[in-house]
Amino acid sequence: MGSDSVGAAAAYLDGLNAEQRRAVEHGSDEGAGRPASPLLIIAGAGSGKTNTLAHRVAHLIVGGADPGRILLMTFSRRAASEMTKRVERICNKVLAERGGFLTSGLTWAGTFHGIGARLLRDYAEQMGLDPAFTIHDREDAADLMNLVRHELGFSKSQSRFPTKGTCLAIYSRVVNSTRPLPEVLARAFPWCVGWHDELKRLFGAYVEAKQAQNVLDYDDLLLYWAQLVAEPAIAQDMGARFDHVLVDEYQDTNSLQASVLLGLKPAGHGLTVVGDDAQSIYAFRAATVRNILDFPGHFRPPARVVTLERNYRSTQPILAAANAVIGLASERFTKNLWTDRASAEKPELVSVRDEMEQARFIADRVLENREMGIALKQQAVLFRTSSHAGPLEVELTRRNIAFVKFGGLKFLDAAHVKDLLAVLRFAQNGRDRIAGFRLLQLLPGLGPASAQKILDRIAGQPDPIAALSDVQAPAKVGDAWGQLVAMVQGISRVAWPAQVELARLWYEPHLERLHEDAGMRAADLTQLEQIAAGYGSRERFLTELTLDPPDATSDQAGVPLLDEDYLILSTIHSAKGQEWKSVFVLNVVDGCIPSDLGAGQSEELEEERRLLYVAMTRAKDALHLVTPQRFFVHGQHARGDRHVYAGRTRFIPNSLLVHFQPVSWPRVGPEDVGTGAARNVRIDVGARLRSMWQ
Repeated sequence: MGSDSVGAAAAYLDGLNAEQRRAVEHGSDEGAGRPASPLLIIAGAGSGKTNTLAHRVAHLIVGGADPGRILLMTFSRRAASEMTKRVERICNKVLAERGGFLTSGLTWAGTFHGIGARLLRDYAEQMGLDPAFTIHDREDAADLMNLVRHELGFSKSQSRFPTKGTCLAIYSRVVNSTRPLPEVLARAFPWCVGWHDELKRLFGAYVEAKQAQNVLDYDDLLLYWAQLVAEPAIAQDMGARFDHVLVDEYQDTNSLQASVLLGLKPAGHGLTVVGDDAQSIYAFRAATVRNILDFPGHFRPPARVVTLERNYRSTQPILAAANAVIGLASERFTKNLWTDRASAEKPELVSVRDEMEQARFIADRVLENREMGIALKQQAVLFRTSSHAGPLEVELTRRNIAFVKFGGLKFLDAAHVKDLLAVLRFAQNGRDRIAGFRLLQLLPGLGPASAQKILDRIAGQPDPIAALSDVQAPAKVGDAWGQLVAMVQGISRVAWPAQVELARLWYEPHLERLHEDAGMRAADLTQLEQIAAGYGSRERFLTELTLDPPDATSDQAGVPLLDEDYLILSTIHSAKGQEWKSVFVLNVVDGCIPSDLGAGQSEELEEERRLLYVAMTRAKDALHLVTPQRFFVHGQHARGDRHVYAGRTRFIPNSLLVHFQPVSWPRVGPEDVGTGAARNVRIDVGARLRSMWQ
């Protein structure tokens, strides 16, 4: 690099702190023209992780790396898109000062599953796959699992066999954790242990069904990729495509993802992973904190570790409390977050009588904050489990405080969108039985049994779509059969993305028949058509929409208009990566945090500790941890409805109380209680009222 480029690079790195810059420049002293040694960036909450990773990628490109040979993997397509844009802005700003600009972008930026899908098509022949395979989302996969389950006769068992969703969850956990079925059942699904042999048969038949239909499910994208890189020749060929591999949120990866990464870069040259072991909270998705904890030791010499400790989000008292909580973890990378944002306000540890008082406290404080100029959108209420928010939702509704609770259907889960996608999937792959089964049943008078017979008839044909012309549909279907056949066969004769319009025009009359709110749902289909225009092919569209679907417009009932102010309610898992000025955490008591279900094995307990840490580090200016003293429990066995008493979470022992401000609510003063004598009075109002009429 010439002196001019060095000066430009130095200028654009001036906005980074010392640790960030050390991470960005890693490898610069290892010699030009060779990928750097492996690097682990431990990025504490609010430490500028995204900015650091974007600058590292840009620094590689400015230094001469080919953007087309950089593999960048994130955990959402949106994150990949935003990262790509940021990298391009940085690069072009630097290169413009040298009279040039970036001529090619990051063509290999995306999610693990999205990148996997692209590579699997390139290596399909080596796996015995047809490159035109389609990808089942979770619901389609569950439907196929259910179909196989039924064919094996397990749905007719006298003792209730696990549901299709449970079966798929077990299968997914086995695949992603790379643990044997007996271990997964014992640890995560103990109520299904007795079905071990049947589940093993079911999963074998499920795999055979997918292969016969030329479909992969979401988990296969990682499983097949891991199988590919387990072959040295293929691993070397695939790894040679990329000089640099960078992975964001590495603490959220599972065993398969780690094996893929190490297969691509076994010596670690050019490998950078970024994450925070203290924010590893997705074990229920088979993520394992061991990936990031063990990463340095996979290489000789061990990977370099750079720790980002300066926090740009929270006040120092909030960080001191969060550091103290995570400091009691049994195993972690040592770091202590710090900031120059001083404050005299410690996080509040709020004691309330019960869940109803908790709801009233939060409603009061939220409104007080709003009067002080903190918009509702700048405040959030976080909870371990969605059901914990029930009493609060009632109270907010009673007081007419607008709120949005994170969750709900994704775009792809809406029935009408799945219907239209089934048309496109079936046109793409006529052997996709789940897509065909859904599509055929859209016709009036055509039920499951008839749909199965039709699919059976075309299954063995060289071209199942063409074979539809020879099928005699039930008479009661009428002209609708000919219209469907003409539409499906006509799709491939129309250029993309006009295929979506053809499918939509065929489907709209059925939409009117199937749904009362057809108008609102039709807007989703128009949106789908607009989304399709952004993709170069039907194959790319179906793949990427399946892997990272947007939100649906018709599933927003109850959500305020976008220009209205509303409070945020969210599970802690959904809140990761977010921040608000004021944060309330519900039910910071044993049994809730940690959850009764998560307080068994030591690793589960440690993840519950990390959950509390993640919740605390979402707060910028004010943090309130609320501890109800008792809960009302409905019908516990023979004991009926009763109150149970809760204790403050074990993650905040007495030794840590110095970091918190204790608060009792409601605040009780002389103006509230008078002489106190009234508290001892009991009045039978019902008896007095009855006496009026006697």
